[in-house]
Amino acid sequence: MGDVSQVVIRDRQILAGDGMLVVVATVDGKTGAPVGSPDIISRGFVYMKSNKKLVEETRAKVKQIIKTESAKPAANDIYLKDKLRNDIGQFLYHKTQRRPMILPVIIEV
Repeated sequence: MGDVSQVVIRDRQILAGDGMLVVVATVDGKTGAPVGSPDIISRGFVYMKSNKKLVEETRAKVKQIIKTESAKPAANDIYLKDKLRNDIGQFLYHKTQRRPMILPVIIEV
């Protein structure tokens, strides 16, 4: 396979230490408003069944961010993903003192 770059090694260290959280949000393609409830998937961060309160708070935070950003003109996928990654990362650090890798996925319908 060849040499493993420093970026790959750094990502593996983050995943090993704090895990990852995938946020899958569906938004209206025309208005940008959230459609339904975002899905949260955790691997190596928290056990979802025993941390339901944290998962629900995170889900509510994701909805709030999407609603706020959909009201602004010129909100695009890249900006929204960066906003989710940064704000959810800060929120989770405040709650858990851990920094999981946040992978936002935006689906337009």
